[in-house]
Parts: sequence; C-alpha cells; structure tokens
Amino acid sequence: MKSSELFETAREVMPGGVSSPVRAITPYPFYTREAAGSALTTVDGTKLIDACMAYGPLILGHAHPVIRRAISAQLEKGWLYGTPAPIEPEFASLITGDHQGMDMVRFVSSGSEATMAAIRLARGFTGKKDIIKMEGGFHGAHDGVLVKAGSGATTLGIPDSAGVLADLVSHTRQVPYNDLEALETVISGNDDIAACILEPVMGNIGPILPEAGYLEGVREITRAHDVLLIFDEVITGYRLGIGGAQKKFGVRPDLTTLGKIIGGGLPIGAFGGRHEIMQMVAPAGPVYQAGTFSGNPLSLTAGFTTVKWLHDHPGIYGSLDDSTRSIEESLPGTAGGSFVRLGSMFKYFFRNEPPADYVQAKECDVTAFRAFWDKMLGSGIFLPPSQFETNFVSSAHSGKDIEQISDAYRSCL
Repeated sequence: MKSSELFETAREVMPGGVSSPVRAITPYPFYTREAAGSALTTVDGTKLIDACMAYGPLILGHAHPVIRRAISAQLEKGWLYGTPAPIEPEFASLITGDHQGMDMVRFVSSGSEATMAAIRLARGFTGKKDIIKMEGGFHGAHDGVLVKAGSGATTLGIPDSAGVLADLVSHTRQVPYNDLEALETVISGNDDIAACILEPVMGNIGPILPEAGYLEGVREITRAHDVLLIFDEVITGYRLGIGGAQKKFGVRPDLTTLGKIIGGGLPIGAFGGRHEIMQMVAPAGPVYQAGTFSGNPLSLTAGFTTVKWLHDHPGIYGSLDDSTRSIEESLPGTAGGSFVRLGSMFKYFFRNEPPADYVQAKECDVTAFRAFWDKMLGSGIFLPPSQFETNFVSSAHSGKDIEQISDAYRSCL
C-alpha cells in the first residue's frame, strides 16, 4: 500500500492517524518501509537522507550492525524476564561513571517516565510541593509539565492539554530560559519549591543554547535556596559527548534524566542523582516507582552496546561537529534566517537572530519553514517537520550525505 492509502486506514482506527502528534504531516505522512545507515526508504519507494534520526536516539544511524548483532544475541536469550538481568548493574555502573551528577540510577521505559519520577522524587526528598520549569521546555507528556509557555515569570501554570487539572499544574511555575533574574524572583518569593527542571540545551524548540554563565547561575541560585536542580538530558545525554551537557558546561545537577541514546533505538529512560536522594526510591525508600518493562534486557543491551561504542570511538564527537559546521559554512547569506548548531544538533530558524528563549522562538516564520520543509523533502532530505524540533546527524552520515544536505539547504533556502 502507498502512504496515502495507509493513512486513510490509520485515520479510521488511530486518533489523527498517528501514534505521536509530531508525525501528523499535512496532507499525510510518509510511511517508512525500512531504514539503514543515514537513510529511510518509504513504502512509496523514495529514499531519503534522514536528518531527524528518530528525534535523537540514533546517534549511530539506523540498524547499526554492531547494535543489530547485540540485539540478535539477546533475542536468543529472551526479551523480557520480570527479574533483574546481569546487564543492569553493568550498564548502571557505566552511566554513573560517566555523569558527575549521578551516583545511582534507576532504569525506566521512557524519557517521560524518567522526568515524572524525578519530579516525584524531588518532592519526596524535600517535602516541598512546587516545581519550576523553563517556558517552552518539554519534559514529557505527563500532567505536571504540560503547561503553556510564554506567560510571565510569576504566572501560575495553565493546563496545556484538556484533561490536565488546573489545581495540579498550579504547582508548576514557569520562567524564561536564559533569564536568571526571573528565576531568582520566583525562587526567592516561594519557599515551597522542590526543584527546578530544565533542558540544559533546549532541544524541543531548538537547539536554543545557554548564554555564557547561565547554567552556572541556575546552579548557584538553586543551591542558595535549597532547591534541587534537575537536568533533563533525555536529548543531550551522550549527544554532546560522554557525560552530556553537565560535563560540557561543568555544572553538576542534583538529579539527571536520560533517554533516547541510552536505548540504542529501543524504548528506555533513566533517572539518577546524588546517593542520598536516590536512596529515597522504593524499595530502598518511600518514593514509589515501578514498571513492568523497566530494565528491559533488549533495551539495555542495545543501549549498553551503543554507549560502549561511543566510548571506544571518542573521535566521533569531533566528526559530528565537523558535519554540522560544514552545513553551516555552506549556507548562503540569506536574510531573515539564522543557523544554530552544537555538536550534532542543528537548526535553521526563520528569524533574523538565533532565539534565546521560547518567546523569541515563537517569532519564527512557520509558514516559511513549512515551504522550506516541503522543498527539502522534495530534494531527498527528511527534516523534523516542525520549526521547533532539533535536527540531528549521526555517525552513519557520510561526507557525501553532508554535501547533499548542504546542497539542498542552499537550493531550498
């Protein structure tokens, strides 16, 4: 069946015809038949260079042979036990050794689950009720963080989804990213704040980069007011290097959430932090967290193999940075746009200057972006279908792939 026909069927049996809203492309999404390396092949027979990479997990590209062999070997042993697996403490030791802010770690099944548990843990540890998030920061689809962005620094949370109770998100405060004064104002005016959660590099509306001294300032303010700092590194974890953003920027959070890359392309999440905080998690402590698929041996095997590969090939991060630099340097001097990149993350914003926060990101010309996205797809390049999602390159992208992406950018802009 063609993509259009599949979508007609999907709309009858699935809300909006998709399993996640960002995949709802007008007039219909393309359906992928197979993927390998840097490319997707659609059911319609079109081959596309993939600069979405499943929204971040595939740092080694699609169907990497080393990961595939590891998954196949684990399949022979079974794929769900309901008991601990030997790989759990081994992978946990690797992750905690890589992250200065993680003495202990708990595996879960998604990034959303990880942030939900981390926030619950912060409240359980501190005995406080409220949290602070950055406007535009995405921390999963659970109730406490589905809050509209763009409101003032001291405005109470407003539900961003039907079914989310206003009195629940009233415990979620918002401040602009890159605004230390706003953060200080909110924290100093409320002694019931358990935690501040943020993406150290905003990935779901970006990348939007932290200004010089910003993350250090957040750490200083939260520490001074006895507020736990949660780094949501679901995107940046192992994306910006071994140790993630906390190592790159030299800032140690109290809690960290991970996902995407640590699953090697299979579902996973994790949260971890200081020993005395993590000892509050059940069964060691009173903060309950559980899941049938937590510590799934297939996901752990794929993730562990991926992270070990990154350890064994440290030069990959420099190569990925070179790739996005090549794309940037190839761009024409197009008025009305700006290019932002950090390592293997990159984006062209239809705004004169790179945005520094969510309000500025929303100023982008989304109509121009959609026209550009259509042209890029027609040129054989698949980008995330939103101005507010980060693009990625992987180790599988060859020099020829990067040249084709660069040529398409020049042509389509």
